[in-house]
Amino acid sequence: MKKVIVIGGGASGLMAAITAKKQQADVLILERNNKLGKKILATGNGRCNFTNVDATEMHYNHPYFVKPVFEQMNPKKTVSFFETLGIVPKVEDEGKTYPLSEQASSIVDVLVYEVEQLNIPVIYEAKVIKIEKRDQFVITLENETSYEADSVVIATGGMAMPKSGSDGIGYTLAQSLGHKVTSIFPALVKLELESPYLKAMDGVKFPGTVELMHQGVSLQKEFGDVLFTKYGISGPTILQLSRRANALLQDQQPVSVKVILVQTLDQRDIAKRFQMLKDKSIEFSLIGLIHKRIIHPLLKEAGIEPHQAVRNVPKDKMNQLIRLLFDWEFNIIGSKDFDDAQVTAGGIDIKDINPQSLESKLIKGLFFCGEVLDIDGLCGGYNLQWAWSSGYVAGKYASKLI
Repeated sequence: MKKVIVIGGGASGLMAAITAKKQQADVLILERNNKLGKKILATGNGRCNFTNVDATEMHYNHPYFVKPVFEQMNPKKTVSFFETLGIVPKVEDEGKTYPLSEQASSIVDVLVYEVEQLNIPVIYEAKVIKIEKRDQFVITLENETSYEADSVVIATGGMAMPKSGSDGIGYTLAQSLGHKVTSIFPALVKLELESPYLKAMDGVKFPGTVELMHQGVSLQKEFGDVLFTKYGISGPTILQLSRRANALLQDQQPVSVKVILVQTLDQRDIAKRFQMLKDKSIEFSLIGLIHKRIIHPLLKEAGIEPHQAVRNVPKDKMNQLIRLLFDWEFNIIGSKDFDDAQVTAGGIDIKDINPQSLESKLIKGLFFCGEVLDIDGLCGGYNLQWAWSSGYVAGKYASKLI
């Protein structure tokens, strides 16, 4: 019987352990927290968007690497797996899938129950500080306890949400075994902007379109809720843009976000509106068109005095105001840190990992899964799907006797 140790009892680690045990391996989980699946509880605002039924390899940063993994464990198989554990899936807009109970704890509960039913032992508060490869792998904990295994699965997560136990130890362990780690930065995270109007607009939420801009070129466009904050901008739309924004900032590249405030009208419609309301103040003419707390900052940006009658606004300033309604651009200067990020971008360099088995090309018997690898996806269940798929593949091959 093959001895497999899984380091990390999060989403990918639990899937790896369950899969390996079902293939008759002797499995042990080393979990640094005092409970399993801690990070899962925070996903989907506590509802757990546990997969996306529309997920394909194209929703990730390295599609060629994800494809052979998804060929073995795709979203359909994931939904079936959880149904066998008792989870009734609830598919919402854009393929986002939740347990019908709308409780992230449901996902954790059924996984923990499965671990217990399979008699997989778990060592809690087990902080791994060293892995050595001798005849077998020797794993040493901070308290100097050591364990031996034929195969090791590193499922320690990345750096996002460090309160859940993700502190980057997996990178250190991988590097000690000869693996390279790419640049690490927060993804699916709120962005910080350069603007004098943020304090005035703090808390303003509206449905809008945002575009990520680089050197005058639109790189990505998203529609949905937009939220201005005292530090910058947030909302589901911004989380989707944040990965590419931070990647450019890492390379010292200028990047900005264009906010389109008006959705269903065009510039000619707005010009007609101002003509119709020409006797009103320019401030009042914008009421009912955009959020009231955006009006003063917008007029300041256009250089227009709020109490001025519409008919008295110079043509060039009126044109500038109309343009801003469809093209208000803000420089992005950074993002919130890993405490606020849902996902880590970057990780263990996949060039040294076999995409078919997730086994190290450098050390036989060493496997990786989940966020510790340089794989990340969009917001909406994609990253948990990667956790389940990669955990399944790592556990499947780690437990093989060959």
